[in-house]
Amino acid sequence: MRLRSFFTTKAVGKGTGLGLSQVFGFVRQTGGHIKIYSEESIGTTVKIYLPRFHGEEAAPAPAAGAPQPPRGPRQRILVVEDDDRVRFFTVETLRDLGYDVTFTSGGAEALAILQDGRGFDLLFTDIVMPEMNGRKLADAALELQPRLKVIFATSYTSNAAVHNGIIGPGTNFLQKPFNMEQLAKKLYEVLGAR
Repeated sequence: MRLRSFFTTKAVGKGTGLGLSQVFGFVRQTGGHIKIYSEESIGTTVKIYLPRFHGEEAAPAPAAGAPQPPRGPRQRILVVEDDDRVRFFTVETLRDLGYDVTFTSGGAEALAILQDGRGFDLLFTDIVMPEMNGRKLADAALELQPRLKVIFATSYTSNAAVHNGIIGPGTNFLQKPFNMEQLAKKLYEVLGAR
């Protein structure tokens, strides 16, 4: 099905309110389908079809455990995310994992924090944000703190992000939606042990 247009109650420039890329990513990961119905003056309906499970429910396997942050001085992470729910989840997860977290919702405020001279080990930033995207933020942040490591998060697949020139090949990248284990693993890969 090809979606040519959809209708929303949000004002122009205020977003669609649908979060379609996040919904599509989640549904695709589970093997499901999405149908979108959109009518002027009525709005948009998104129907999600997920696979049905047949059989006995297996006992949950013991958790393998997410990689743990290194012991010793806590590593400092600056989180920049304009979506309140995603930012809250990310910050709380990082704190649960033992990291020292500072957060903001936009690039300009993030640069002000970095200019204050507080040293950070990692910048965890959304790519698509209003006013300043994550790529521009990371470039400016690396001028202020050249040893800073960066992880980009987005609803785009890594191939789409590279193909559209949003990030370069080999960039540290985490696709939304992500869970605690995926976030912990990516942080361990990028930060490693001190």
